[in-house]
Order: sequence, then structure tokens, then C-alpha cells
Amino acid sequence: MAYRSLTEEEINVLDDNGCWAENWDNVKVSDDFAPKYMRHVMLYGDVAIGSFEKNIEVSPGFLKHSGICNATLRHVSVGDNCLIENIGNYINNYTIGNDCYISNVSTMETTEGATFGQGNLISVLNEVGDGNVVLFDGLNSQIAALMVKYNRDRGFWAAMRRLIGEDIKATSPDRGTLGDGVKIVNTKEITNTVIGEECEVNGAARLSDVTILSAPEATVYIGTGVICENSIISHGSSLINSVKMQDCFVGEACKISNGFTAAQSVLFANCYMSNGEACAAFCGPFTASHHKSSLLIGSQFSFYNAGSATNFSNHAYKMGPLHWGVLERGTKTASGAYLLMPATIGTFSVCFGKLMHHPDTRNLPFSYLIAYGDTMYLSPGRNITTVGLYRDIRKWPKRDVRPKGTRKSIVNFDWLSPFSVGELIKGKKILEDLQAASGEDVSSYNFHEYVIHASSLRKGIKYYDIALRIYMGAVLKRVLKRDPTLAPPATEVGLGDWNDLSGLLLPASEEQRLVSDIKSGELDSIEGVTARLTDIDNHYREYQWAWTYRLILDYYGLKELDADSAESIRRDYVTARRAWIAEIRKDAEKEYRMGDVDQEVLDNFISQLDHEVDFES
Repeated sequence: MAYRSLTEEEINVLDDNGCWAENWDNVKVSDDFAPKYMRHVMLYGDVAIGSFEKNIEVSPGFLKHSGICNATLRHVSVGDNCLIENIGNYINNYTIGNDCYISNVSTMETTEGATFGQGNLISVLNEVGDGNVVLFDGLNSQIAALMVKYNRDRGFWAAMRRLIGEDIKATSPDRGTLGDGVKIVNTKEITNTVIGEECEVNGAARLSDVTILSAPEATVYIGTGVICENSIISHGSSLINSVKMQDCFVGEACKISNGFTAAQSVLFANCYMSNGEACAAFCGPFTASHHKSSLLIGSQFSFYNAGSATNFSNHAYKMGPLHWGVLERGTKTASGAYLLMPATIGTFSVCFGKLMHHPDTRNLPFSYLIAYGDTMYLSPGRNITTVGLYRDIRKWPKRDVRPKGTRKSIVNFDWLSPFSVGELIKGKKILEDLQAASGEDVSSYNFHEYVIHASSLRKGIKYYDIALRIYMGAVLKRVLKRDPTLAPPATEVGLGDWNDLSGLLLPASEEQRLVSDIKSGELDSIEGVTARLTDIDNHYREYQWAWTYRLILDYYGLKELDADSAESIRRDYVTARRAWIAEIRKDAEKEYRMGDVDQEVLDNFISQLDHEVDFES
């Protein structure tokens, strides 16, 4: 915007309106500046002011003309058509965009050394350890997961710190800024804070060294009593009702409310936090906590809904209201133990408030672990055939409310993937080996310190086999649609182990190539790292086919995949899928007989299951 000096006539009008300047020569205005809309304003240092041509909606149906009233400004640039009024202390060192509304604010300033929350080093998963995640506005769950996973790799860490530092240097402003259309009302203190377009801050207590990534298509709302320090808030998120946030990253479309307190934690896409507390927590996509007594500390979560620490009833939910969500890939503590809670989707087992420390328990996925006295009973694979799993498979994609242009964290919603199916294969083999070693005529089997009833072991093998056949048939069906000739995979990328990088499912080989390229300098910018992650995700189906093709050959004892074997696999897929749906139907009817749901709820759910045949072809 082009600015000019004030005319003598304009200075006289301002003076008559109770305005004062330390030096009128340092006040610049737009060509169509109207001095009559400024009253009782004190101006210090270099000040630039735009036009006042429009009304501002301060409340639905309530319009006030733009202007500046009862304010002290120092080294401030104000865009066009802003309304700034009743500033209790001052606005100092700020750039304010167009169409902003700032009212009843005590202090807003940028001080020397401001970082806006960028470059802040926090310690995740270990609340007393060295820092392992650097906060910056380009952070996503994959980059954070890499930093945590490889924090002891000095070469990788040095490279990442350099890339992030260069990104921050290139993008950080020299002072606090407000984007166009920002609304800040009834707020005490805003210090060293960058606020994106269309953001609303209403009643906050303090924002200090914060970056808020708001945009017209994904606005951010900061509400009453919020204290946020040294943190970054991403597109589409909200913090309301006395939330306290320090040294944190809040990802896209997160909802934080009702006194939730967080420190040294990262929360990514679509997290929902209320009442409880997080400390040194890695909250991957779709992590939720609702209860006052919940403390997420030193652990890693995703697709997870924490119950209260004092209430372990009603958590293996079925058709009724949701009380617990799901560990999609598992919840890992800083010590490496797996925290196994009631789960409805994913590769890790279920228990009621227990910690399982033995690593081999990872290889019995989708299982229930229940304690009776001092004895722990394991029901392998039981969760594959529950109503809860069925519901969650369908609900999570629908709950991603991020606008497509603001989706930084990658989320793959496949419940059966090379990552989870690889665990199914291991789990099935463990059960078969136990059965072979002890025979089929025993009443129970011992797996480390856990007891598996013989009937549970047989069902576990059955459930794992059902899931394997559903997976292979579904992948094959997808491949046949694009290639009826069933040509073998064109790449070997995807063979071997797979990992879950906080929402991104990828071959372990691709993860290692990514890390190596960062260390070597082949990837020389954060944009390059992000692009590589996106490229890996874009090739997911290709890599999945390479892995699944080998699985199909091994499972069915084939040398090659032809039309006849494909038809046989399709029949197995349909049979397995119908068996799966039948088991889920039995689970729903059992819940109804227990009196937990109404007839109407059961009927609606059964009707949904009846339509599953539509997805077989």
C-alpha cells in the first residue's frame, strides 16, 4: 500500500478530535484517509494508517464504522477499513491487515527477540529428557515422528535442525502481524504473536510467542480465558474455555476446550481434548480425551480416545454412544511398553487399564486382554469381529474435517494394510505354533505370562484368516479394475516390513531412504521433505500391490497369479467377508439381548450390515 504524509488540514482535524502524535511527520496515511474517523488516539514512532470506508460487523446485525478510537499506537501499520477501539494500554510494533476489528484489548506488542513460537525445542515422550521436536509452522505428524524416532541420530538431527532453521528464517516476519479480517476482542495480552487471516480471539487471557495459522477456508478461534505460550496453532483449530497451552503444537482442525492443560506436547489432525491434561505427549491424528482425570503423559497415540483413569466400565462399546475410540496402530510409552486400552481398530491388543511390557504381545493384534485376579487372559483377534471395529472403519474418514488445502499431516485410513496385515500374519503363526507345540486336546495355552483358552486360540486363528482373505481379495479387486491382465508388480519397493509414521503407512525401506537423503543433503529443504512424504503416500497403492502380490503367492502356494487363481481368491474373499459380517451381526444381537440398545438401534445397524453385499463386487 502507498502511503503519504498528512496534510495540515488533516492534522488540524485530528487535533480537534483529541488525537496527538509524537511527531506528525512520522505518521503516514493512504490517499483516501479520512481523519474524522480517528478520535482520542495517541501516536508514537512510525505509524501508517489506511482508509476508513466501510462498516465492520462487530456482532451479527450490529455494524460500526471503521476507524480508530481511544487507542495508543507505536510503530504500527494499520490496513484499510479496520476498527480499533478501547485499547487499555497500547499496540506496539505490529502490522495489522485489512478489515480487522480490535476492541477492548489491554496490550498488543512485539518485543525484541520475538520468535512467535517458531524454533521452540520441546521434549516429547520424555518429560525430563532432551528436546526432540522443533516447533515450526510447517510441522506435520510425519516430520514430528521422524524427529522423535531418530533423535539419537546426530547426522539426521543436525540436518533437520538446519532445514527447519532455514525455513523459519525465510518465513518469519520481523514483527507481529495480523492477517486480513482478524477479530480480537475482550482480550488482555497479545505479545509476539502472528495471527493469520479471519482468526477470532475473543476473551483470551494471554497469547505470548504464538503463531496462529488461520485462513478464510479454515479459520482459528481462540476463546475465553485461554493462555497460550510458545506454541503454534494450525488451520481450523479452536481453543476455548480456559485452555492452558505451553510449548505445544496444535495441528489442523483440533478442538481444545474446557480447561484442558498441555505442555511440551504435539497434537495433530482432528484431535479433540477436553478437561484433562497432556504432558510430553505425542498425540497423532484423531487422538481424543474427554475426562478430567485423564493424563496423557510420555506416550504416543493415534486414533485413540482416552477414558477416565477412574472409570473402566462401558468401554468395549458397541452400537451405543461412543465412550472410547481406538488405537489404530497402538499407544507407545517412552519406555517402549505398549499401553493397551479398549481398542476398536488397529494392530494392537486390548486390555482394561494394563501395561503390557513384553514385546511379543505386539504380534497378537486385535486382541482382548482381561485380568481376573492375578491371571491375565488373552483373546487373540477377538476385536476383528466386533461392532466397534465395524463402526470405526467407517467413521474415521468422515471425521476428517480439514479443508483439503490445509491438510499437512498425512492420514491413511486403511484398517487392513501391509503394516497391520504383517502383524496378523505373525499373530496367526504364533497361535499355530502354540497349538502345534501343546496339541489340540489341551484346555488352555500359555503365551508368556498370559493364558489363552483353547477355544479362544482356535477362534483367533479363524479371525486372523478371515481378515487375511478379506485383505487379499480387496487388494486384488482394486488391481483388477485398473489392470485386468494382472501383470506382476512393476517395482520391488514395498517388499519387506512396513511402518506407520504417525498416519503415513510406508515401506520401511522408503523410510530409511528418506532419512538417508535428509542426512546426505539430497533433500535440502523442508519443502523437499514434505514433497517426498507426499510422494510416498501417492505411491501407496503401488507399493501395497508389490507386498500383497508376494503375500498372495506365498499364502496360496502359487508360482504366478492367473485368472483362475484370481477367481478362487475372489470366492475366498466373498466367503470371508460374509463370515466377518455374520460375526459382527452376532455381536450386535448379543448386545441387544443384554439390554444395552433399543430395538430401533439394532434394526438400523442390521440394515446397514445387509447392504454390505453391495461392496463385494
